[in-house]
Amino acid sequence: MAGGRHPMKITYSVGFKNDGKITALELQILVDAGIYVDVSAAVPLKIVAGLKKYDWGALSFDIKVCRTNLPSRSAMRGPGELQGSFIAEAVIENVAATLSMDVDSVRCINLHTHTSLQYFYEDCFGEPFEYTLPSIWSKLAVSANYDQRTKMVKEFNRISTWRKRGISRVPVMFHLTLRPTPGKVSIFSDGSVVVEVGGIEVGQGLWTKVKQMAAFSLSAIQCDGTRELLDKVRVVQSDTMSLIQGGFTAGSTTSESSCEAVRLSCNILVERLRPLKEKLQEEMSSIKWEMLILQAYMQSVNLSASSFYVPSNNSMSYLNYGAAVSEVEIDLLTGETKFLQTDILYDCGQSLNPAVDLGQIEGAFVQGLGFFMLEEYETNLDGLVLQDGTWNYKIPTIDTIPQQFNIQILNSGHHQHRVLSSKASGEPPLLLAASVHCATRAAIREARKQLLSWSNLDGSDSTFQLGVPATMPVVKELCGLDVVEIYLKWKMGKEAVGTKAVLGRARSSSLVAVRYAISPEKERKQQQMQCSQLVGSGVARTTVSSWL
Repeated sequence: MAGGRHPMKITYSVGFKNDGKITALELQILVDAGIYVDVSAAVPLKIVAGLKKYDWGALSFDIKVCRTNLPSRSAMRGPGELQGSFIAEAVIENVAATLSMDVDSVRCINLHTHTSLQYFYEDCFGEPFEYTLPSIWSKLAVSANYDQRTKMVKEFNRISTWRKRGISRVPVMFHLTLRPTPGKVSIFSDGSVVVEVGGIEVGQGLWTKVKQMAAFSLSAIQCDGTRELLDKVRVVQSDTMSLIQGGFTAGSTTSESSCEAVRLSCNILVERLRPLKEKLQEEMSSIKWEMLILQAYMQSVNLSASSFYVPSNNSMSYLNYGAAVSEVEIDLLTGETKFLQTDILYDCGQSLNPAVDLGQIEGAFVQGLGFFMLEEYETNLDGLVLQDGTWNYKIPTIDTIPQQFNIQILNSGHHQHRVLSSKASGEPPLLLAASVHCATRAAIREARKQLLSWSNLDGSDSTFQLGVPATMPVVKELCGLDVVEIYLKWKMGKEAVGTKAVLGRARSSSLVAVRYAISPEKERKQQQMQCSQLVGSGVARTTVSSWL
């Protein structure tokens, strides 16, 4: 559940030009840490990392971690980065609203160039070809048919009274750091392989990737039967006795680090087995994996190897990129939000396992959808949590995820400082769920614009604040609690004006009919009498002339 994240109060000042280019951003952020510190001390750094996804020109911030009477907050998938990324989107949305500009245009003009990237991410900006966000941004617009769908949304909003749609495109830029990680590989006499790593398998596919890496690395010995080596590999859970520096599973990079530690261990074993393999190959034309391992046992070759992967300075951290387009539909009568479609394009480098990474992207996005739209986490005055079960704490279900969910993994080529050129997929896609929140905001903006027209008010009310989560009551309130009453008054007033116009036209027709019913002689005498009464008045002459 995502409801236990750190609540924050953000006050900011932003400077920008008429074209939407932001030149400076100053923030004051208060972070509610709860009664105990827990990991809250690390949150400010993570907030700033999420904030820097756009080129702000000059960026200044003052972040304070506050102790309150509420339950303490802990780390949960993208702690700090999720809030920081959303703060960035909220600033962009408000700048666009102030300038009455299309928000997507404001996002485009404030995306980083590789030059500005070097100022905001000094230690991990990478080479120019590694900065894939601009190409992802443009490719997603084509694959998601963004421009055409934007026109369709506008047309839908024009003809629909009680339902409004919104569409939004949002980028993600995520700073990832690899940590030192141990690994151990042992080969038994029957040729089976047991692998131990410091990471914990929690459904993220860590063990699947580790098994693949072990089979891939050991196959370098080039024996018969190594193609079936994956079935012989088994990953077991380690403890602090077998791997004393196991560390912790977090930050989306445990799979990469563990795979590299396993690869180093397998390389040691391959080097130990290679002389024996070459000797046996001289005696026979081919040698099977099981025979090689059995001979190694008989000749006392050490078939257990441990390693401790320590990333170098140029491979310790890197940036990952992605973008999402989401389209939603809101019901003005109830506040219900339907998630119609989401398209994601995400850079996985050269994925270690595309199926696992695809599942990670899907799961992270849906979890973020719950945070932004559904999972309300309220407390009473004593700090006790009110949402204590599924009756009043709503997580995403099969009927709340996007009705059409399209995900593409970008193969961004070779990265010499990455583990087999791969990139992480655990946490960054979580931030892309902000696209749903922004699309909901766009739909509400259209609803409020319609409400103003019904109230006979000019201008637009586009600088409203849409909180997190944007639940049904929140959406309904922003669309207007009395929207039906206002509509009926507007409709009745419009009909009344129409009735008056009809009656006016009918009265004029009656006068004309009466006038033509009078005889010409009698009509001439009446005109002469009226003219004699109004002689000397220019206005009277004009009036009579017009009447005649």
